[in-house]
Amino acid sequence: MLSRFTYKPILIKHLVFMFALFAGLNTTSQTIPEHHSNKALYDFIDELANSHIIEIRSVAKPYPRSFIAQKLKTAYSRKDELTNRQLFLLKRYINEFAIELDIERQSDVTIYKKDTTLLWSLFQPTLDYRDTLFRLSLRPVYGIRYFTNENGQIRHTWGGVEVNSYVGDNWSVYVSLRDNQQKGARLATPTYLTQELGGAYKGITGGGQGGEFSEMRGGISASWDWGAIYFEKNHITWGDNYHGANIFSGRTPSFPMIRLHLHPADWLDFHYYHGWLVSMEVDSIRTYIPYDGSPAKKVYHNKYIAANMYTLTLLPRLNISIGNSTIYDNEIYPGYLIPFFFYKSVVHTQTRGLGHNHNSAMFLNVSSRQIKNLHVYGTWFVDEFSITRVGDDERTNFTSTKAGARLSNWPVRNVSLTGEYTFTYPKTFQHRTPTTTFETNYFNLGHYMRDNSRELFLALNAQPYKGLHIELSYLKAEKGNLFPYLYGEGRQDKDPYMKDVVWTNETIALKLRYMFYNNFSIFVEYNNMNIQGYDVDDKTAEEYLNMFTPGLFHGITNTFSFGLQLGF
Repeated sequence: MLSRFTYKPILIKHLVFMFALFAGLNTTSQTIPEHHSNKALYDFIDELANSHIIEIRSVAKPYPRSFIAQKLKTAYSRKDELTNRQLFLLKRYINEFAIELDIERQSDVTIYKKDTTLLWSLFQPTLDYRDTLFRLSLRPVYGIRYFTNENGQIRHTWGGVEVNSYVGDNWSVYVSLRDNQQKGARLATPTYLTQELGGAYKGITGGGQGGEFSEMRGGISASWDWGAIYFEKNHITWGDNYHGANIFSGRTPSFPMIRLHLHPADWLDFHYYHGWLVSMEVDSIRTYIPYDGSPAKKVYHNKYIAANMYTLTLLPRLNISIGNSTIYDNEIYPGYLIPFFFYKSVVHTQTRGLGHNHNSAMFLNVSSRQIKNLHVYGTWFVDEFSITRVGDDERTNFTSTKAGARLSNWPVRNVSLTGEYTFTYPKTFQHRTPTTTFETNYFNLGHYMRDNSRELFLALNAQPYKGLHIELSYLKAEKGNLFPYLYGEGRQDKDPYMKDVVWTNETIALKLRYMFYNNFSIFVEYNNMNIQGYDVDDKTAEEYLNMFTPGLFHGITNTFSFGLQLGF
């Protein structure tokens, strides 16, 4: 048997071999993921797909920048079919992807330029370099949001840098660093029911309420015409949605992973990743006390995730995706490094006779854009399922279901309507073993409302002029009883769905955003919010409010927020 100390070097050798093998293919292709926080760009790509200008598979994000660039190029070839606003945005985004399209970037204010090799521009802030072997784009990142209402204020600022680079015909290297400070309160904790990005917080330098965290993303990839392999630290979003995915939400702190994306046929797309999660559970065996008397050095239990998803395009613009995942602890198991497996079966082999199982799940996603201007989609996340529970009023399966639709540019151009409903039964996304929960850094990997919940989201989006985007939305979210998933506590499937409501959020929001450049925008928002807790199960309404919501948004509030964003 391989020991802990000999296994890791062998794993590293295999990774090096895999990268060398794929990168050695005699093809020309490079890829860098575009982070899902660039919502305006992703909505634009979605709009073009709904209008049948391009075709996409939208179940898995981030998209590669090379993929986005080619879709923009395709859209430009059909520019006569676009509105003036769409054409304006398209030209802006093509300029954003100048490095990927191998064209010269246009700049309003150029500080220095050397033929096609070097461009240093002030508006928009960019440093581009290219030669026959190497291409690089460096940009600053900065943003500020300010929230104010009857309860107080929160200021969120972030800043950093991102670098995208391509080497030769197959290699890509990218990094993104941003430091976040939230003054007044923290916008995301593992228990908050918000879609704010999670972080490993520390106290604010100099004291005060709120917190700071640093988010480092990036990686290296080798790619070829029909696929790519990544070694990266990033966020993953799986599941079609417009208001929170319910397979992988992408709102946890980023974690390192090996990721594989294959597209060997027009009708087949395949995604896989193996990630290193943070269990936050102390391993007492590996924890030790230094000889100098300093505090004990604590070590967390190892925790990993493996997940894959097959997407089949059986009819034009009809995509059916099916996949599964498993979360496990202890040592890396080679069976989970094989991308194409059904991991539930591997779990049975690996843990047979033990007192606990690894945490497995399955999922199904259907996305249809067959009717022009209409995107209809649905996702089914299966944590635990038994056919004997179907039709049994006293038992529930552990599942989460999302269904929705978006109607774009019909009957009124530059206007879209969205409706989305999500409901999740008790115990979904939970697990009884602390080291194999569906979490990293205690943040749930799945839908932001977690188990025993339901959510209705409606939105009207209008883009009447060039870079102006207006959204009017309505949200009603409800959280039911908190049923723990405990070992040896009898049947876990008899907890009733939404027996009592412990927390509600009803919000009407008006959001305005103007994009001056493709990566620079200003925004202002108004939210009429009614967020309440209730006295249920020996907890007070205030306890539920504190558990699920930042203090600024407790009760009935009229919240104004505004800010600017440079980079994503």
